[in-house]
Amino acid sequence: MSQELADTERDAIRQVITAQIEAFQCDDGIQAFLYAAPAIRQQFKSVGNFMRMVRSSYPAVYRPRGVIFGELTEMQGFPAQSVFLMAQEGEIVKAIYLMQQQPSKDWRIAGCFLVPVEEI
Repeated sequence: MSQELADTERDAIRQVITAQIEAFQCDDGIQAFLYAAPAIRQQFKSVGNFMRMVRSSYPAVYRPRGVIFGELTEMQGFPAQSVFLMAQEGEIVKAIYLMQQQPSKDWRIAGCFLVPVEEI
């Protein structure tokens, strides 16, 4: 990354992602929505819209059987945290979380997309 983050910031990013995944697992849409950056909240306009999108497009994020954090890099000017998720069916997917620090210094999720896991 062009701007190295302190370990405390790296930990804070992981904590936000973990907390959102835990909120999904408890069907706590309000809490999960709060971890999204303001632009994401504006895009979906409601907790219900956001949760429908996650359930339909990101089932491995919504209900992972396992979560392993990968490296933190930079993408599109944002810190990008790689997370390996095991879907309910056992498939491994890689999610890239784009993170955005708010004026309050809290981290929020500015986007998440799934990419193929390279063969090892």
